[in-house]
Amino acid sequence: MDKLKVNIGNLELKNPVMTASGTFGYGVEYSDFIDLSKLGGIFVKGTTLHARQGNAYPRMAETPAGMLNAVGLQNKGVDYFVSHIYPELKDIDTNIIVNVSGSTIEDYAECAARLTDLDKIPAIELNISCPNVKEGGMAFGTSVCSAAEVVKAVRSVYNKTLIVKLSPNVTDITEIAKAVEAEGADAVSLINTLLGMSIDINKRKPVLSTITGGLSGPCVKPVAIRMVWQTYNAIKIPIIGMGGISSWQDAIEFILAGSSAIQIGTYNFIDPTISEKVLIGIQQYMEKYKVTHISDLVGQI
Repeated sequence: MDKLKVNIGNLELKNPVMTASGTFGYGVEYSDFIDLSKLGGIFVKGTTLHARQGNAYPRMAETPAGMLNAVGLQNKGVDYFVSHIYPELKDIDTNIIVNVSGSTIEDYAECAARLTDLDKIPAIELNISCPNVKEGGMAFGTSVCSAAEVVKAVRSVYNKTLIVKLSPNVTDITEIAKAVEAEGADAVSLINTLLGMSIDINKRKPVLSTITGGLSGPCVKPVAIRMVWQTYNAIKIPIIGMGGISSWQDAIEFILAGSSAIQIGTYNFIDPTISEKVLIGIQQYMEKYKVTHISDLVGQI
């Protein structure tokens, strides 16, 4: 319905409900549970220039109201995506958005460039929480300069909608948001996972092989909403909010904080039909409060 349509740069969404990268595979894995065409978009799993095996096991751990993961961007590389995965996705009647990751600025730019000519991929999402191997492993997204550099490089080779996924592991997320906006980002998505750790008290060692990992799930929601609200008051480009959404009420919170659209992540593992339920809940909320258009709710706290 028209009252649910959202524009993110040149990207038109039929509604604001999307699924987050790393939690929804390539989308087709969930087709037995929901009608994928009802979604505003699907952010497919992280894609890198070259194939990656990911981290050693164990690389996932359950935590109270959430989970830790250190999968390590396991994927077969962008060329495999183009030749094998894209043909399966191109006829799904929703926006398919590729999450692009890398270890160097050159990796990001080259990976993005190879996706440019795919007609049915209208946007990419840059995961700047990756470690910059040329700068000693500090994540691109934790430095204003490196965040700006990688966005500038990708913008120079990619002319479709460019969404930048922000790391919460920073002192001031608004400074990063303003930097990527200045270099041509069409939108930002936030938050990525928080850095966390879990210890096996019997073995007296970390649960994850990598020691630390990314914390996601309902436990991170208050942090995510705070960061969305801060960012909404600092930039002019649209925000796609995520972080612990497990109900339509959570989605409304994110929209009121400043999100033009939302992504559902970890809760897809709990309830693979959650995205449809969230969409129905948003519609009912709008009817109850006689909201003319979804955009009328954005930032309205």
